[in-house]
Amino acid sequence: MSSLNLDDFTDLIERPDGGVRRDAEARRERQIVPPGSLGRLDDLGEWLSAAQSAVPVRPIEQPRVVLFAGDHGIAELGVSARPAGGADRLVRDVLEGGRPVSVLARRLGVPVRIVDMALDCDPESLPDEVVRHRVRRGSGRIDIEDALTLEEAEAAFRAGVAVADEEADSGTDLVVLGDVSVGGTTAAGVLVAALCGTDASVVTGRGGEAIDDLAWMRKCAAIRDALRRARPVLGDQLQLLATVGGADLAAITGFLLQSAVRKLPVILDGVVVAACALVAQRVAFRAPDWWLAAHDSGEPGQAKALDRMALEPLLSHGVTVGEGAGALLALPLVQAAAALAAELPERPEVLETAEEKAEEKAE
Repeated sequence: MSSLNLDDFTDLIERPDGGVRRDAEARRERQIVPPGSLGRLDDLGEWLSAAQSAVPVRPIEQPRVVLFAGDHGIAELGVSARPAGGADRLVRDVLEGGRPVSVLARRLGVPVRIVDMALDCDPESLPDEVVRHRVRRGSGRIDIEDALTLEEAEAAFRAGVAVADEEADSGTDLVVLGDVSVGGTTAAGVLVAALCGTDASVVTGRGGEAIDDLAWMRKCAAIRDALRRARPVLGDQLQLLATVGGADLAAITGFLLQSAVRKLPVILDGVVVAACALVAQRVAFRAPDWWLAAHDSGEPGQAKALDRMALEPLLSHGVTVGEGAGALLALPLVQAAAALAAELPERPEVLETAEEKAEEKAE
């Protein structure tokens, strides 16, 4: 039996400051550009003000990409275009600067952190800072066996909590959250289908590297079989992650919840992160107030999860590659919203009125 009480997060997580958000809205109404004319940038600036408890909003100065990595045993069934157990190659490519997220992060000046939770490789083949939180080598084949033991699920969840604390303590002011996995979208599909009460076909997508029709049918069958194993444990989120999730998914869930506790805003990437967010919402209903949905990847499971959490994607570019690349594309938009909210001048008549009131008080 787990010693981790997830119910504690319900009490620990507060909503972003509503009073500060109203102050931000009032300030926006006084600015030279009419309210609403900047579309969702207005909402973003006000959301960020509330998250920071600051008016005017502070610029995003220390963002970081955090990627949780793992291999999933379900990939052995041919549900992915990538070889089973091949996520370590993707991790090395990110570290060496050859993946889309590497290029974008380099261009935007954002550091990338990779956390290995269950890669199927020798840990000595990767840097110590990548592997130090690893729980196991690969996660189980969820159509016929549990992904993790309950103890491993708890260890992975606690690792995600620890990483969130490390980021908050180091001064990170916004996290771009993603995953690097093979088979991860299959596990994510199971979680979304289970939590939304839908059939496997409704959540089965083509994955980060698009699969053909035969592979899609194998993936759909795998999700269907795993879904049967997930339904009996729906009332226990940690057991659900142990049964049909994986070490990387458990860690992402812990990271999301602890980030909300620490009032650290997070931009969500694709279907894997969205599925974990859905699990986290079941744990603490206020947690999604600290997250932004970066983009619509086209994965049906992601769309289902975001709709359930009432999170509207900022972008729709059809980026399916995963690894945080789509979420990183949304970062400049958030930074632009912060700059506009903080730096647009107020209307002259508003300033004059304010000066007149100040003079009246002085008299």
